[in-house]
Amino acid sequence: MVIQITDINDERVKAYSKLTEAQLRNRLDPSQGIFIAESPKVIKVALDAGYKPVSLLCEEKHILGDAKDIVERLEAKGAEIYTSSREILASLTGYTLTRGVLCAMRRPAEEDLKLVVKNASRVVVIDGVVDSTNIGAIFRSAAALGIDAVLLTRNSCDPLNRRSIRVSMGSVFLVPWTWIDCYDSLRELGFKTCAMALVDRSIGIDDPQLQRVERLAIIMGTEGDGLPKETINSADYVVKIPMSHNVDSLNVSAAASIAFWELRKR
Repeated sequence: MVIQITDINDERVKAYSKLTEAQLRNRLDPSQGIFIAESPKVIKVALDAGYKPVSLLCEEKHILGDAKDIVERLEAKGAEIYTSSREILASLTGYTLTRGVLCAMRRPAEEDLKLVVKNASRVVVIDGVVDSTNIGAIFRSAAALGIDAVLLTRNSCDPLNRRSIRVSMGSVFLVPWTWIDCYDSLRELGFKTCAMALVDRSIGIDDPQLQRVERLAIIMGTEGDGLPKETINSADYVVKIPMSHNVDSLNVSAAASIAFWELRKR
């Protein structure tokens, strides 16, 4: 059933208008947490990956247009479909919708680390990266360049942040991921850690010994402060990307792409 929205204060669509990212996560009851996916393409990726829809907010012209197949899939699942004009939706959400479609979906339960990395040979650990654009870009590169899983320290941005999802083009739904609390748990699972940092003991990213490592965890920090000193000191390897013109760092998403390609399992 398609429901017409005429009032931007309608409580039925408060997930799209009134709730912050933190409120959407619902930390008091994680089983009721939701996230917002944007654009037909990204929503389709999420549905195909098994994510459960709660409702859809769709510009009128897309009901029988770009979002027609999504509307049909959600109606079959009993999800609520809300629609209105482009102007009302922009007032309701505070921004112009990308491709005119938003979908509220149920957040999955947090995955167990052991299960996420069970068959992995190359994983990335995102340590303290708080920029949602960078998180999305790292996920997109991870999906494209053969990273088996993404792990995040709890002071990093949520991958199911609306902007992260959009920037990743839905890649956050394609690569297994979970949160990590300490690096010792990775070592116990047979991983060697590789901290991307520029220090005296750094080796080049093309060093042959890195290719011989069966299970490698590539640790990426922010381009501003970089990785914590204790993380660098405790890493099995510290790795640098050779650069020219006295440039000493790259944006973390750009550095991640290079690291994923160069350190991939041949």
